[in-house]
Amino acid sequence: MSTVERTLRAAPPPRGRLFERLAMSLLERALAGLEAGALEVRLPDGSVRHFGTGDPVAMEIRSNQFFRRVATRGTIGLGESYTAGEWGADDLPAFIALLFRNARAARERHPRLARLLNARPRPNTRQGLLRARRHIGYHYDLGNNLFRLMLDETMTYSCAVFERSDEPLAVAQQRKLRQVCDKLELTPDDRVLEIGCGWGSFALVAAGEYGAHVTGLTISAEQAELARTRVAAAGLADRVTIVEEDYREHQGSYTKLASIEMLEAIGERQFPIFFGACDRFLELGGVACIQTILVPDHRYARYRRSADWIERYVFPGCLIPSFTALTGVMAHESRLSMRSVEEIGEHYGETLKRWRSHFWETIDEVRALGYDERFVRTWDFYLGSCEAAFRTGWLHDAQLVLTR
Repeated sequence: MSTVERTLRAAPPPRGRLFERLAMSLLERALAGLEAGALEVRLPDGSVRHFGTGDPVAMEIRSNQFFRRVATRGTIGLGESYTAGEWGADDLPAFIALLFRNARAARERHPRLARLLNARPRPNTRQGLLRARRHIGYHYDLGNNLFRLMLDETMTYSCAVFERSDEPLAVAQQRKLRQVCDKLELTPDDRVLEIGCGWGSFALVAAGEYGAHVTGLTISAEQAELARTRVAAAGLADRVTIVEEDYREHQGSYTKLASIEMLEAIGERQFPIFFGACDRFLELGGVACIQTILVPDHRYARYRRSADWIERYVFPGCLIPSFTALTGVMAHESRLSMRSVEEIGEHYGETLKRWRSHFWETIDEVRALGYDERFVRTWDFYLGSCEAAFRTGWLHDAQLVLTR
């Protein structure tokens, strides 16, 4: 059994042969009004359709099962069909970006198609302790070696901050980590809690460069093991403690708190619990820096009700908040106040491009680890579609500085 067979959810087989013609007709009507780009589509029968104006992105639909999946499973079916190898594009991020740029206009022109694509509601289940550990393990316990190949030497799995597009990813990640430390105004006297410490990159900078004492929480066994190894290798075991524990069970009092792109993973029903916990952990006068991906406010109500391929196949249980949703919960559930907000999402497209490039540059090593073609295509769609989402402003990323 391959690694992917032990980890990734299986997609259901395509159904609804009768919907093929309907879906093909609806898609052609939607693409007929394509703006801000062009698309060349090669259909399974070999015929080619052209939409929009300018240099086209080329898409090849290899099987009519593509239409059946999209007709019966909407946007989830689009991703499932890519994973199954039923379609491809010469530039996947550019193709997805073209769809994002046209999504609002297409929804207004073709409400029937919009209802079809969002036909399956999102489950909004509460994440108990066991479910949360299962969800985190599904993604982060895929294997440290996989993430070593994809990330840079800092092992930072969040948006970097670039000064130049040609600078090394590790430099941009270290800049982001120092930026968080600076916003927290860290000193050697600080006791810092990091909720969702990953492989320890923030803790290494906060303790190694700023002298702070850091407690890092993770519920991923693979992350905890490697983070402890990296802390010991850096000679920082006296200043950094990695704890494999859910933040809801943790006890302690801290002067500073950091959480870098962990909030999206916990689900909407946990947002009040999260901010209540931050309030509980921070001493009076304490400061928190929360970096999180955000859905624009105007899309949030629809997004939280809609089917989501990423939640189904990459990050189970996730739900990306909007800024207004977060600040509303924070005001209601805590005594925290907003000091500042900085949008850094403009850097995420380049970050994801680097991860996707690393993934493909080391694809032979990825496959040698036991990841099969279904996993490869799933990961490619995840990284490519997320790059497109940030480059088009479909998603944002922000650093929120809070005080208690």
